[in-house]
Amino acid sequence: MSSSAAILAIIGMGLATYATRLSGFYLLRGLNVSGPLKAALDALPPAVLMAVIAPVILTTGLAETIAAAITALAGFFRLPLAVTILIGIVSVVLLRWAFQPG
Repeated sequence: MSSSAAILAIIGMGLATYATRLSGFYLLRGLNVSGPLKAALDALPPAVLMAVIAPVILTTGLAETIAAAITALAGFFRLPLAVTILIGIVSVVLLRWAFQPG
């Protein structure tokens, strides 16, 4: 893939992400978000994060599995999404380093 194709792909993905966010605001513009709906929407970021990393949990080694459990625990405690992601990244890096042979 050429660098211009990669840049176009990144821009396209960014636009698609932005359009998805805008459509959510548009669809919920007249709706008072509270109660169970608010709780469901608040639970989405950790759920999406777990859906993204679930294949890694099931198809890789012990370090990744433990790091995923640590990340899930961080999500369970409702830490901010960026903090949860950072905990997951640091966990997997440190555990891979700890479990490397030799």
